Order: sequence, then C-alpha cells, then structure tokens
Amino acid sequence: ISVSHQKFRNQHSMKVVIAPDSFKESLTAEDVASSIANGLRTVWPDAEIISLPMADGGEGTVTTLTRAVGGEFVTCAVFNPLSDPILAEYGLINGGRTAVIEVAAASGLALVPVEKRDPTITSSIGTGVLIVDALEKGVRDFIIGIGGSATNDGGFGIAMALGYAFQDVEGENLRKGGLVLGGLDTIDDSKIHPFLRDARFKVACDVNNPLCGPNGATRVYGPQKGATPEQIEELETAMVHYAGVLDAYAGRAVSEEPGAGAAGGIGAGLLAFTNATLEPGVDLIAEACGLEEQVLDCDLVITGEGKIDSQTEQGKVPDGVARIARKHGKPVVGFCGTLDTTANQTAFAEIHPIDVLAKDTQDAMENAGHYLEQAAESFARAWK
Repeated sequence: ISVSHQKFRNQHSMKVVIAPDSFKESLTAEDVASSIANGLRTVWPDAEIISLPMADGGEGTVTTLTRAVGGEFVTCAVFNPLSDPILAEYGLINGGRTAVIEVAAASGLALVPVEKRDPTITSSIGTGVLIVDALEKGVRDFIIGIGGSATNDGGFGIAMALGYAFQDVEGENLRKGGLVLGGLDTIDDSKIHPFLRDARFKVACDVNNPLCGPNGATRVYGPQKGATPEQIEELETAMVHYAGVLDAYAGRAVSEEPGAGAAGGIGAGLLAFTNATLEPGVDLIAEACGLEEQVLDCDLVITGEGKIDSQTEQGKVPDGVARIARKHGKPVVGFCGTLDTTANQTAFAEIHPIDVLAKDTQDAMENAGHYLEQAAESFARAWK
C-alpha cells in the first residue's frame, strides 16, 4: 500500500457498502456479500464494511427483506408448479401487518427438475395459497416478489387460489397451466376471498415486459422455462386470447402495462385481480434496508449478480444500486460470475467477473465464494 494511501486510512477509516444480489444456483446474496467482505478485509483490515444483501423481486427477496427489518418467517403447506404438495416460506414484517411473499418460493423454476419443466401445465396456484394464508392471519399489506417463476399462466393460478373462477364457453372450469388460457371465456369473482378487497399489494418487479408480443412473457421467458418452439407458439396464442379477456375484465389494458409480462404474466394477473401496483423490486428492498442512508457517507459501493449483461440495466440489483451510488457521487464496482459482452459497463468504475479465475463454468459455480474472495482481494490491492 502506498504511503499516501496508508496516510488516508489512518486519518479516515474507509467505509465500503456491499449490496449485491445472489449468484443464481450458486450463492445467496448474503454469501456473496460475505465473500466479498472477506476478500476486502485481507487488504483493508480497518475498513468499515456494511453488508446489505439485496434482491429485486426474485429468489431471495423474502429472506433479504424480512431479515433487513427484523421480521419473522412463516412456513405454509402449498403446491409447487406441478401441483405437488410442498412447504414454502414467507415473511411477516411490521408487527405482522405486512407479508413478504416471493413467487419463487412456491411457483419457482428451481422447484421443477429440468426434465419436467413445461410451462404449458405449470401453475402459480401455490403463490396464491401463500397469500390466502397471510390474509387469514390478518395481513392486509403485501409485498410480492414475482421473479423466478416456472409458470406462463398469467397469474391465473394465483387467482384460482384467491377464489376466482375461470370458465370456458360451456361453463366448465379451466384446468391449470398456461395452455388452457386459450379456452377462457368468463371470469367469475363472486366467490373471491372475503378479505381480498381490503388488501393492498406492492409488487416487486424487475422487468418492464408487456404480457404479449415479441417482448412479452412467452417469447422472452418461455424458453428458459422449458417451452419448445412449438409450445411457444401455442402458449403465445393462448396468452393473446387471455389478454383480451383479462383487459375486458379489468376495464383497462393491464396486459400492456410495463411489467405485465413478468413471471409468466403474473404481473398482469395481479394488476387485474388485486389492487396491485408494480414497482422496481430493487427500490423496494433498498428502501427497507436503508441502503441510501448508508451510501451517503461511504467511500465505495460494491454490488453484483451472477451475470452482468444487457438485462442488468433493466432494473436488476446492480443497476439500482449503481443508480443510488451515482446520485450521491460514489464510485460503484461490480462483481459477477460472468460478464457478457452486451453489458453496458458505463455505470461502473470497474467490473470483476470470477469465471476468468476458474477452470470452467462448473468450477466457477461450485467455488464461487472462494473466487469472489480472491477477486475482491485483488481488486482492493489495486484500487486507488
């Protein structure tokens, strides 16, 4: 360390805020923050390091937000995307008045083995069961994280759990899944849960996709959920039909609102079937964690996610954290599993991918914590 840098540290203990997302299927956001902190401390033992694990509405939202405000966790019997019984967890905060629920917990892609992923039949009903459980515990304020779903059912499964009925032209109730939406004729809300109309929903959403079209739920996210090219066409036809019925029911074009296509159309479903507002997930989490207050007097902000690419600047955690850092004139550095060539790197002073340190992708995934520590240590030694 240079003499001038050593003098700086003696006069002013450096404050670093670490606010990353998880590295999907590798490390939780807490693990990412811890690994980076360990690497930094090797070089900067006197630094004040504030770890604020983040989320954007996807997997990890419940844990991150509930822990951030000292809430409690509730376990509930629900159905997974294939309608098999499982246990899922949600958070209670604000003295039990607010529930924090993530679609990934009950209707997430990680709950379905790769060989069984099929968005023509997967359902979001389990997420609806979590909402009902919270309603019956007296909750009336909800924060719903809708990233990471295995479904393409437009929130139809959630609505079923809340008491909505969906019928075809012959008056028969529709089965579950995304493909049946093509047969929807009427939506009946005469038997919805009695507490639903008094409930308020903030939906943490990290994308701006509409429900249908080339940038819609099916064409953009269907392949990730296991849909074949043929199924994509069938699902899109069904979703376009559903959008027409849904918009007519809601009395406005919910299918075209930014974020309607999030989580296989759950964004649109919540807009139509509850009084939901869709908000940038990272902003909701940042506010709850007090991120901006910590950034105000820090020297450096560090963030990251598994892959920094062109989607990062569309409301992902690194983008949201960088926005807050820039607002207060703080340098922001990104760490990631891999850095895609499509990424806009101008928001960051530096970006450090860890796959360049690993033998291959599997090594990087399995030993991400080790490589993050190594990358953070190298960064700290070189940072001026």
